[in-house]
Amino acid sequence: MKYRIALHKSEEGFAVSVPGLPGCWSQGASEQEAIQNIQDAIREYLSVVEDEIRGQDVREIEVAV
Repeated sequence: MKYRIALHKSEEGFAVSVPGLPGCWSQGASEQEAIQNIQDAIREYLSVVEDEIRGQDVREIEVAV
């Protein structure tokens, strides 16, 4: 799956967030480290969401943009 990320350079390195996943963010000393860290954060975020919706009537839809 592909996600858009927003990278922000700071004095400490790079902060990175996922606009499509509210509250999903990470950081790293380098751009590469920040991207690796956000990949882990996305996996963890989706795991928590999956746990929260388990047992509910969940459906998928396709939206053309």
